[in-house]
Parts: sequence; structure tokens; C-alpha cells
Amino acid sequence: MKRIVLFSLLLVCIGACRKPEVEFVDFDSFHPISVKSADVFMESGALNPEIRLLGPLDEEGPETKTATTSLVSTVKDLLGSLQSNTLIHISGTYQGHDIDGTPLVQSGKLLVPRDGKIKNLIIVSHFTIGANFECPTESFPLEGIMASKGYEVAVADYIGFGITKDRIHPYMHTRSTARSVVDMALAVKPYLEHIGRKPESEEVILLGYSQGGSTTMAVMNMIQREFPEELPIKKVYAGGGPYDLNATFDISMEEDVTGIPCAIPMIVQGVSEGERLNLDMADFFQPDLLANYDEWINSKKYTVKEINTMIGASSLHEIMTDEGRDKTSAQTALLYKAMMNNSVLNFFPHSPVFIFHSRQDRTVPFVNSQMAEMHLKRSNVSYDFGDYGSHGTAAIHFLLKVAKEL
Repeated sequence: MKRIVLFSLLLVCIGACRKPEVEFVDFDSFHPISVKSADVFMESGALNPEIRLLGPLDEEGPETKTATTSLVSTVKDLLGSLQSNTLIHISGTYQGHDIDGTPLVQSGKLLVPRDGKIKNLIIVSHFTIGANFECPTESFPLEGIMASKGYEVAVADYIGFGITKDRIHPYMHTRSTARSVVDMALAVKPYLEHIGRKPESEEVILLGYSQGGSTTMAVMNMIQREFPEELPIKKVYAGGGPYDLNATFDISMEEDVTGIPCAIPMIVQGVSEGERLNLDMADFFQPDLLANYDEWINSKKYTVKEINTMIGASSLHEIMTDEGRDKTSAQTALLYKAMMNNSVLNFFPHSPVFIFHSRQDRTVPFVNSQMAEMHLKRSNVSYDFGDYGSHGTAAIHFLLKVAKEL
């Protein structure tokens, strides 16, 4: 098999360690395009400033500082049990599938502990982002810190980010997004064996919060149906996810408010793109948003917080047209049916699942996890529904609980 050394030792390394040359090797499943090392904690004891914090959740105002402080404390609390403070970041490409099932090369990142044996591969589905510089291959994804505990972490960029950044991201089109995640997992498993970093266990762990929580459940469903032997699942961790898009739509319309304004154009456009509905955005968006959504959303220049600020409204009637909010209108009925097809509670989990949600969450309404509990009654699912504050603050509690169990 052809092996090509892609990079020299002159590549800049974040951290003091020397990069193992074997990880620069090209392979027919996963092709490295960048390899570097980075420490979770710097020599000063501070958290590495390159770690992408929960930026998409910053819109929650005063709690931002609390959430960030809690995050630093959380990671420090885990330091005593970390196997390796230094992680090898391997950004690369793999052969995936486009929305219509045709071949599409996509990108993602592997995070591998520099030291020690590997327990399992953790397949992460990342949360909502707006700017391309936030995608896994362009950043130090927060979920990647789990690699410090002796795991390998694989995070796909999704269609619309990374090397496919010029594409519309099919936001909340769960089937195509889950396919991106599964395709990457299938590609990195033989690559890890090839470079001598195969996990001790063949079982994989699934992890995701917010958009990633919903995607993680879709990933589980896809693996159970299509790849149960290639990717046997040990456990699934899903937090704060919009598992039922229709229930989310209904409660947002009833209350005339959204906790994440940018999600409105992202969902309408993303589901339309994924389902090939060709919806007319003029039927859904008020004039100011209609005139700017392509720049604000599709340029991939702006973070979620910045997009929310530019939208400048949280009331649904200020964001959407009367027709867009009317489920009996032709266009909205099409969207509503498509959202139903992209909800992720229509299967029976074969492996243990942990579902977490804060009852105070206004970004992804708690009704989503109530619907999950109702649909998954006879499944091996445990729940943690508590008063964990806002969506952003709750994410810290979720990651802490996962990290302590791993």
C-alpha cells in the first residue's frame, strides 16, 4: 500500500512534543492534511486558549462568564485523571456521501493522546457553529479534551464546513449529517490500526450536545441498521438535543420566541436543502433577514452569537412571515412534514443511552427530552433532567458527567 510522507518536522507544533512521523502517513481511508500537537493545559496551568469554548451558546448573557469559569474548573478537576495532557491533532479528509448519496470528499479531525494505550474511539457529533473557523479541522474542539483520558476522538466537520465550506450546511437534516459522522468513523478505524494506535476495545462511544445530541441519536440509529459489526456501540451520551423538530417548532410558535434566532433560517434552509424541497425563503423570512441571510449564514464568516446579534430579534413574528408561521400554508406544511422526517426518536436503541437536559433550557426547549422519554420508554435509556441553568451552563454539567463516567 502506497505511503506518502505529507509533512516535515518543520511544521509548527503547539506544545513541546515531537510529532510521530507515522501519523503523517497517507492512507486509503483517511488522508491527513495537517498534524500537530497541543496541550490541554499550558505550562502556566491555564487552559489552552485555542480550545473552542461553547461560543454558540454565548448569547445567554450574564451566564457566559459563569459557564466559562465552570468549564475551566471542570477541566482542571479532571486533570488528576488525565492520561495525557498532550494531544495529537490529525486533520484529514475521507470519502463520504453527499446529501443524495453520491460520493463526496469531506473533512474532520482525530484527536489522539500522545501517551498511553487507547481505550475506545469516541465518535463526536459537534454542536451548532456558524463560522468555518469554528469547525473541528480549524479549531481545538472542546469535546476533544476527552482524548486526554485515554480515548481517541473523531469529529467530522459536516457538509458545509471544512473542505466543503462553500456548500450550504444542511442544518438539522439529520440523515446526511449522521452519514458524514458515520463515514468518518468508518474511515478512521483502519487508519488508527495502520499507524499503530488501534484502541484496545472495538466498541465505540457516541457523544454529542445540542445539534450534536440530535445527530448522535441519528448516528446510533444508522450504525445499528447498517454497521453493527463494524462499529459496535458501547454507550451513547446525548445532551440538550432538538430530537423532535416539530415539537420545537410548535412550542416556539406558541410562545412566539426562540432562544437561538439564527436557528430559524438555518433550519428552514438546511432542511429544504437536505430534502430538496426548493422552498422559497421569501415565504418564511421577514424582509431584513431575507435580504441578508445568505451573507449572514452561508458566508461562514460569523459565529452564532454574531448572527443572532445581526438578526436582532428573538420573537418569531419579527423573524418569520405570517405564512412561514402557519402550518396550514403550502410551503410551511412541506417544511413541517420534512422536519418530522428528520426527528430522531423513531427507533429502538440497542445499546445503553444517557440523555441529559436542563429543565430551564430556552435554546433547545426541554420538551425535546420529554418527547424522547415518551418514545423510548422500553429502551435501555437513563435520564438526567435537572435544574442545570441555561443551555450553555447545562452543557458544562453534561460534559462533567460524561467525563467522570469515562
